[in-house]
Amino acid sequence: MNIAAPPVNRGKTATAVLFDLDGTLVDPAGGITQGIEYALRTMDLPSPGLDALNAMVGPKLADALVTFAGVPLDTVPAVIAAYRVWYGRQGMAMSVLYPGIKDLLTQLKAAGVPLAVATQKPEPLAKKLLALHEIDQLFTVIKGSHADETLMPGAPGYRAGKSEIIAAALTELSELGDLADGAGSAAVMVGDRHQDVRGAQDNGLDCIGVSWGFAADGELAAAGVTAVVHSADELAQELTQTFLEARDGAL
Repeated sequence: MNIAAPPVNRGKTATAVLFDLDGTLVDPAGGITQGIEYALRTMDLPSPGLDALNAMVGPKLADALVTFAGVPLDTVPAVIAAYRVWYGRQGMAMSVLYPGIKDLLTQLKAAGVPLAVATQKPEPLAKKLLALHEIDQLFTVIKGSHADETLMPGAPGYRAGKSEIIAAALTELSELGDLADGAGSAAVMVGDRHQDVRGAQDNGLDCIGVSWGFAADGELAAAGVTAVVHSADELAQELTQTFLEARDGAL
């Protein structure tokens, strides 16, 4: 993997890169889907099947439980509580970094590229997962949903979805001086689901999709993804050839 300065880009020069977490940086390796099944069994609710469980990796968990598993709204908090206990005890430890990701992040960081995480996982849990894999210090900003997943719209700290989480990450990057003028021209999102693509678009960002995550066939293309890559090496090439600003001829 070689991070080199880009030639002509597509009209946008990014000085920061935002990453989704599960399905993009970290392979949950069943730690999420098995945990959801466990929580559903705990509440005497049926499993929706593997395809539906995989589709639940990425979206906000409360919404996914209702949409994909048919969990009654008044039961969602109890299911989430059971899931979080299981995930904390064993699910998180099941996760692994995708091949080449740590090297890519390390090279980008060494090249002076500000990095951020924008995930719908609760923010404290996201930070704990990144620390477990010893990559938390590579990110300038880590943004997720509120720790209290039962919060309703309008509550302090509530972030409805990926668009708001990406916006919060961009705001902090801007406050730290890590974005050029105009957030939409100063960052690029990397993710594996349509929520990443549309959240990026809502904030004026392009999104590079990764094929190793949990998107269904055609999902990323239908959402309007800028490009799809199939390895960390391809992601490095796409970033340098398309988005990242040259710094003295090299990144």
